[in-house]
Amino acid sequence: MITIGIDRIGFDDFSTEIFHIARLFFEQPEVKWEPPLEDEIDWRAIIELKQDEGIQEFLVKTCLSSKEQGEVWTYEHKKTLTGEGSAERMEVKRAILHSLLQVLQQATGLEQPWGILTGVRPTKLIHNMMAEHDIEQCRQILREQYLVTDPKVKLLADVAERQLKVIPDLFHLDREVSIYIGIPFCPTKCAYCTFPAYDIRGNNGSVQGFLEGLHYEIREMGRWMQQAGLGITTIYWGGGTPTSIEAEEMDALFQTIQQSFPGMNQVRELTVEAGRPDTITPDKITVMKRWNVDRISINPQSFTQATLDSIGRHHTVKETIEKFQLAREMGMNNINMDLIIGLPNEGIEQLQLTLDETAKLLPESLTVHTLSFKRASKMTKNRSQYEVAERDEIAEMMNMASAWMDRYGYQPYYLYRQKNILGNLENVGYSLEGRESLYNIVMMEERQTIIGLGCGAVSKILHPAIAGEDGRVQQKIDRFPNPKEPIAYIQNYREYVDKKIRLLNQAYNTKAEGIRTSGE
Repeated sequence: MITIGIDRIGFDDFSTEIFHIARLFFEQPEVKWEPPLEDEIDWRAIIELKQDEGIQEFLVKTCLSSKEQGEVWTYEHKKTLTGEGSAERMEVKRAILHSLLQVLQQATGLEQPWGILTGVRPTKLIHNMMAEHDIEQCRQILREQYLVTDPKVKLLADVAERQLKVIPDLFHLDREVSIYIGIPFCPTKCAYCTFPAYDIRGNNGSVQGFLEGLHYEIREMGRWMQQAGLGITTIYWGGGTPTSIEAEEMDALFQTIQQSFPGMNQVRELTVEAGRPDTITPDKITVMKRWNVDRISINPQSFTQATLDSIGRHHTVKETIEKFQLAREMGMNNINMDLIIGLPNEGIEQLQLTLDETAKLLPESLTVHTLSFKRASKMTKNRSQYEVAERDEIAEMMNMASAWMDRYGYQPYYLYRQKNILGNLENVGYSLEGRESLYNIVMMEERQTIIGLGCGAVSKILHPAIAGEDGRVQQKIDRFPNPKEPIAYIQNYREYVDKKIRLLNQAYNTKAEGIRTSGE
C-alpha cells in the first residue's frame, strides 16, 4: 500500500481524476488530500495552478517528493486557454493531469502508453475530435494534450477510421436500436469472470422460469418497438453462454423474436456467443443456421491445457479445435475467437503456442483481451494464488499479438479498456475485411440505444442530443440493468419491463404503452 499526499493550490477539486492517475503507477494507492501529515505519507505531490487575472495563459507546476528515496521531481506545464465555462475547466483539468503524469513518469521510470486517458472508451474521444478536426490534428491533440504514445495514437486513429468505413451512418442511428439478449448460464464459471454466469445445473432459479421471463420481455419490447416505429440494427446473444441452453429452447426463442421484433429482414447482424466449446452441438448449429445467425464466437482464451484447467474452463484444447471445425463444416463462415493475454502462468512461450494454433484455424475475427483483475472475480479474491506476467512482458505479448494480426491480414476495428488491466493496456477487436462485429462497434461507441433483455442485460437509453451552454453537443444516457441472478429475474421481470418502457417513452417522447402493468 502506497500513501500519497496531495497539496492542491489554486484549483477546483479534481480528486477523482488525480486518484486514477496515481493508480496507473501504484497498486492500490491511498491518496490523502490536503493537508496530509509528513509521517502519514510515502510520496507528497504539490500541484500549483498560477494564473494572473485577465490573462489567458496559466501555469501548472507539480513537485513530487519521495520520503524513502529523498528525491524531488518537478514538472511545469504552460497552457493557453481557448474555451470558456465547462470547456475552460476541462482544459485546466487536462493540464493538471498532464503535469502530474509527467512527474510520476520521471519518478517511477514507467511510461503510460495511454497518457492521461483512464476511461473505458478512448475511441469516443477521437470520434468527437474528428467532428471538428481532420485526422492529423486529432493525432496531434492526442499526443500533445493527452500524452498518448505514438503506437496508441495510430491504433485509435485506425480504429476510428475503420468504424466509419464499416458503419457510415454510425452517427445517424437514432431511429434504430440494437438488442442484447443475456443468457445467464454456463457449464462452469471462469476464475476471471464477473459476467452473469451461473451453473446451469445449479439452484439459482430454474432455466424454464428464466426462459418464460425472457419470452415475455421479447414480446413486450417487440410491441413497444413496433408502436415507437423503431427498427433494429443488430441483435447479440451474450451471457453467460447462450449455447448452454438446449437446441429446442434456442429455437423457441428465435421463433418468438421473429414473431415479435419489427423488420427482422432488415437487421444488419445477428450474433450468438457460443463461447464455450463444450456447449456446442450439431443440433444447436442447425438451429442457428435455420434462423440465419450471421456470426458466432468460439473462444479458446488459450491453447495451453494447464491454463484452461487453472481458470475453470472445463473443455480441452482438442475440443476447441473440433468444435471450430464442426461449425465450419456446417456452414458457419463468420467465426470470432477470444484470446486473453496475461492468464496465470502464461508468458511469451504460451502466447506463441496460442498464436500458432490460431494460425491453423484463421477465424474471421479475433478479440485480444488483456487480463483484468475485476473486483468481484474469483481470481481477484484469491489473487495470491495466481501468478501473472510482469508489465514489460505483457507489453511484449501485446506487440506479438499485434504483429501476428498484421501478418495474417487482420485489422483493428474496436477497442476498450478496463480498470486493473495488466500493463495499463487495452482489449482490441481485429477482423478480416468486411467481418467486423457491428454490434461491438455501436455498443462500445454508445451511438444508439441498446435494449437489454434477460439476466444481467444492461439497457443504455440515449436521449436526443442537445447543445450545452458552451455550444458542445451533449447526450444523456440512462443506464438500466436487469437483475443479474436468475431467481431475482424470474421474480421481477414484469416490473423491470414496465420500468424500462417508461424510460424509453421518456427518451423517445412516445406514448407507446404496449405492456400490461405488473399487477395484471
